[in-house]
Amino acid sequence: MIRHAIVPAYLLLCLLLGGASAAGFIANFMLQIASLPLIGWAIWQMVQERPSAQIRAPLGLLAIFLVIALLQLVPLPPALWTVLPGRSGVVQGYRLLGVPLPWLPLTLAPDVALSSILWLLPAFASLLGVVVLGAFRGRGIATAIVAVTLASVAIGALQVIGGTSAYLYRVTNYGVAVGFFANANHNATLLLVCIPFLAALQATLLKRSGSQRSASAIRLLVGAAYAIILVGLLINSSLAGIGLGVPVALGSWLAFGNQRPALRRGIVVATVVLSLAAVVTIVVGPFGNNLFGTQTSNVELSRQTSFALTLRAARDYFPVGSGTGSFQPVYHMQEPLGSVTTTFMNHAHSDWIELLLETGLVGIAFAALFLAWWIVRVRAIWRAEEPDPFAQAAVIATAAIMLHSVVDYPLRTAALSAVFAVCMGLMSGARPYTRRSREPSSARHLTL
Repeated sequence: MIRHAIVPAYLLLCLLLGGASAAGFIANFMLQIASLPLIGWAIWQMVQERPSAQIRAPLGLLAIFLVIALLQLVPLPPALWTVLPGRSGVVQGYRLLGVPLPWLPLTLAPDVALSSILWLLPAFASLLGVVVLGAFRGRGIATAIVAVTLASVAIGALQVIGGTSAYLYRVTNYGVAVGFFANANHNATLLLVCIPFLAALQATLLKRSGSQRSASAIRLLVGAAYAIILVGLLINSSLAGIGLGVPVALGSWLAFGNQRPALRRGIVVATVVLSLAAVVTIVVGPFGNNLFGTQTSNVELSRQTSFALTLRAARDYFPVGSGTGSFQPVYHMQEPLGSVTTTFMNHAHSDWIELLLETGLVGIAFAALFLAWWIVRVRAIWRAEEPDPFAQAAVIATAAIMLHSVVDYPLRTAALSAVFAVCMGLMSGARPYTRRSREPSSARHLTL
């Protein structure tokens, strides 16, 4: 059915074109335009039929997110916004200019806030395409992710050995494999996401294989794909990608392998031990980590500095926050004047800390609500009598993205935000669309 190819095809397009957060304006604009028919179709579908109870939770989370974002754009009277934390500098600016205080929204960067909402249209379309339209197949989504990941590794290899000509964006991490992305860490996130989906695809194909020969061929091809992903992580050089690769790989093996109970317990212990060992090694090892330890070079651009200044600003603007999209102007006011150069910090390099700065207490509450839903769905997925392998893969993938978001901003790209949205849809229990029978119920009884 053509309908089932819509979300995988759109996700494929997002992965190919949406690999930059600041660059790639035209490509991202094309993705936003392409998302509008999907969103409109989903809204029309919800008007025609009331959403089932199964998908109301993710739709409710989406609605709350949109309300929070749109409320930040509502103009407030001077008597209200001037008493909010962190706005004294804005008040002083108007008074120095001799300009009467205008009505202003909650966010200090309303133009950027609006563009941030538009930037998320591909993610909204991907989520609605899965949970409302059912325009997907799990194996189609997995195939799109695996295909783009393997192609990204190939392009990354050309980038490492072929110089600057193979890079797709002008502002990028030259010298390492970024693939279809502008940032090496974001390419690492895609590599991590691919591992559980490749495992789920293998489990599905083995279940459908009709002979031992075809099963052996599947294992051989999947093994080769795993080897390519390993090479991709090594030439990508992302410390977070390599560190998270250990628990993601072991977790995927645990989820989709057919181990004996005793062996499974050993894998669980090994997963915990090796994951902790990987984290400790990256933290204390001589790998150029710019979050822990004493910084001697590029101190002003390190995560250690970024986290400290962003948390200090978050304290100043708490509990309402500085507003969506306001990170850059707020961060610039926190930087020591002597450290200001032509290079600037575009994000906090931690989606969680940036969320705290921009949305304050409301953002914390929303994140807690989302995590509560995520935990409930994880329990339901693993306790199901016949677990959906692609829902299980989505659990591992979203966990990897959220953990990587602690030290980076993968969800600021259309590519990875669309992947995350699709995973939310798979976790919600949504099923692919099935055509309703046109036979009357009495005819079906007669046939039986």
